[in-house]
Amino acid sequence: MPRKLTRRDALKGAAAAGTVGLAGCLDSITGGGGGSRTIQQGILMPETGDLASVGTPIRDGATLPIKQLQDADTGFSYDFQVGDTQTNPQAGISAAENLVNAGYPAITGPASSGVNLQVTQQVLIPNQVVGCSPSSTSPSVTTLDDDDYVFRTPPSDALQGRVIAQVGAENLGASTASTLFVNNDYGQALSDAFTEAFGGEVQEAVAFEKEQNSYTSRLESALAGSPDMLVIIGYPASGIQMFRDYYADFDTGTDIVVTDGLKDPTLPGEVGNNMENVIGTAPTAAGPGQEFFNSSYQEEYGEEPGVFTSQAFDATAVCVLANIAGGENSGTAVRDNMRTVANPEGEEFGPETLADAVEAVAAGDDINYAGASSSVNFDENGDMESVTYEIFGFTSDGVETQETIQFGG
Repeated sequence: MPRKLTRRDALKGAAAAGTVGLAGCLDSITGGGGGSRTIQQGILMPETGDLASVGTPIRDGATLPIKQLQDADTGFSYDFQVGDTQTNPQAGISAAENLVNAGYPAITGPASSGVNLQVTQQVLIPNQVVGCSPSSTSPSVTTLDDDDYVFRTPPSDALQGRVIAQVGAENLGASTASTLFVNNDYGQALSDAFTEAFGGEVQEAVAFEKEQNSYTSRLESALAGSPDMLVIIGYPASGIQMFRDYYADFDTGTDIVVTDGLKDPTLPGEVGNNMENVIGTAPTAAGPGQEFFNSSYQEEYGEEPGVFTSQAFDATAVCVLANIAGGENSGTAVRDNMRTVANPEGEEFGPETLADAVEAVAAGDDINYAGASSSVNFDENGDMESVTYEIFGFTSDGVETQETIQFGG
């Protein structure tokens, strides 16, 4: 894709080569043009556990902006380190403490709301470190007493609950429903948001624990009243067993709606069913930099970007730009410049011109980062002001977008 020629391009042949190094068991990489300052960014994702199948691609989206900047002559060096939350709050707290103790002023992540809420309250906020999650969607994030250290690039599930209710009523013609949700803040809050928004009767709201050997009893409870539709809120590792149990013992053609946590293209193959009666809702990428991000991600990793990968790119990009605007590796400096670099006014930059954005910020210019996932404008709570959802279905090749729904300006 064509790229604007800048002074940096003309000097690139004379620039010092970037360096790559590994530190410890974590993915710690340092590079860049040998500049005057090293920009530090932590990344905290579920590389193992229930969310591993979607967490690793999200991690890759989060690291991509720094890899791209390492290949550019920006006048800065870049250091990032990845910690594994294991999709577990305690493991996430430990990994976050490691990043904070290593001096990282901002962290892309955590991914899941159950981990994010614990990590932000117990580690990031007390240590004045910025957390910008690409995939934590719980409404509880909005109301955190966080002193403005917590941001996110996906929308709140308060909106997704409305989307699911709309899909149920308008697309499926459902007047009754039940929910089956993972027993954590993400599952409970999204089930509640759907229940509040749904105009029909919610017959049952059934919680389940992650990664159990059988979900037969939970399915039996949720389907007892023969609802018109079943909303399943969970993660892939649990979802595989749940859908195996459903198709083995309960498949009567009930319409099922899943959420973003189950948007996994490998799910039908793992379940052993084409899952034709299942559709899903998820935040989707609709930013001005979406096309460039998609091609860049494919070029770097050899596969299509997945759910929340573009939100991860944007979270890291904004944190890096805020760090440069703040002039130091300080959580407070990053916090105070998140909206400065992301919200209007200022010259617009995006994923394709990220290196130019770095140059502009370093020169003291006003910029407006408009990303791959959205325009990336933060409101007073650190939430997105405008977002897009997709309705997707499962196919033999993975997942397929059927429709999009826009919220915000």
